[in-house]
Amino acid sequence: MMINMHGMHKSDLRERGAAMSQQWTKELEEFHEELLSVNLGPLWADISWMNTIEPTPKAVPYLWKSELIMSYLERAETLLEVGTGSAERRAVYLINPGMKHLEPRGWGGATQTLYAAVQAVKPGEIAPSHRHTATALRFVLKGQGGFGRVGGEEITFEPGDYLITPSWIWHDHTNKGNETVFWMDCLDTPFIVAMDVSFTEFHPDIQQPLFVQQDYSSKRYQGGMVRPISDRKPHPAPLGRYKWGLTKQALEGMKETPIDPVDGYAVEYINPSTGRDADGRIGARMQLLPPGFKGKAHRHVHSNVYCVYKGQGYTVMNGMRFDWKEGDFFVIPPWTWHEHVNTSESEDAFLFSTNDLPILEAFNFERQEDYRENEGHQVIREVFTPLMPK
Repeated sequence: MMINMHGMHKSDLRERGAAMSQQWTKELEEFHEELLSVNLGPLWADISWMNTIEPTPKAVPYLWKSELIMSYLERAETLLEVGTGSAERRAVYLINPGMKHLEPRGWGGATQTLYAAVQAVKPGEIAPSHRHTATALRFVLKGQGGFGRVGGEEITFEPGDYLITPSWIWHDHTNKGNETVFWMDCLDTPFIVAMDVSFTEFHPDIQQPLFVQQDYSSKRYQGGMVRPISDRKPHPAPLGRYKWGLTKQALEGMKETPIDPVDGYAVEYINPSTGRDADGRIGARMQLLPPGFKGKAHRHVHSNVYCVYKGQGYTVMNGMRFDWKEGDFFVIPPWTWHEHVNTSESEDAFLFSTNDLPILEAFNFERQEDYRENEGHQVIREVFTPLMPK
């Protein structure tokens, strides 16, 4: 039986919460309505939803199949030309069903704080330069020939690379290759919308000028966990591109160490000048789940958006099984029990994920809890049925 930090059984807490949701007399209900009519509110009637026993997120556990996302992106490719006036970016973003009531368009939220999308840039296209309050990142899914200009540096996009665009930095994208390039975008747009702090500016030129050689920051950090002495002073983006080869090498090296029972082998992308998250307000990680891995369940207050980079398996969230494979996306809302399983007997699974942990830690909101029943594994009560292309 689960017991909270104050020693009260959760059933007791629920009963106490139910007691606060009492039935009001007709006279009081009319009084509540009168208060609302003059833009006031009755705390005694509303305190239970203002001070919940534990988080009750708007976002719900959900999974989007790669086939669904790509089918709509392919249609968008025929309907839109990027950089010619009809569209600034060609991206299909994830809307969490639990947030669809928020206008406009669910605040662009995959979770309550994170926007996630798949963007496509065709050969020869240029996504024009702009900058905004929201911080952004990219994770390249497939295709060769993509490049991004970020803060005066042109950065190569290759599959598996993680790339950052800090807040209020000029950035534009282009495709110099012969095939469409696809990547995942993640921004803290819902958080910015909720705080009413959004600013955007458009560069006078379609592409910003370059001030350093191509892949300048990557060339300065070819030594791994050493840094140029000039970066001892904190900088928002001393390294713009985190190459897949180096990330995979780090994870393979971790196989020589004990595995984490919850996350398998996992690394996070950091700013080498500060040691903190690479993209400021959004955290990012890559996990390797070895063949047959069955992770134990836990939950935390921060939310996650997952992109399955390679492999197949499933994640159990609050007793529901979500089956995934390469290219699928799924979200873990705050305070949701979850555990990951690699169903392959021979292949590793690689899961890229983003999180809002930097925001929560800044306000001291983060908490974590291990699932202690059934040897750390949830009972699967139902299986999620995803939407597929028509």
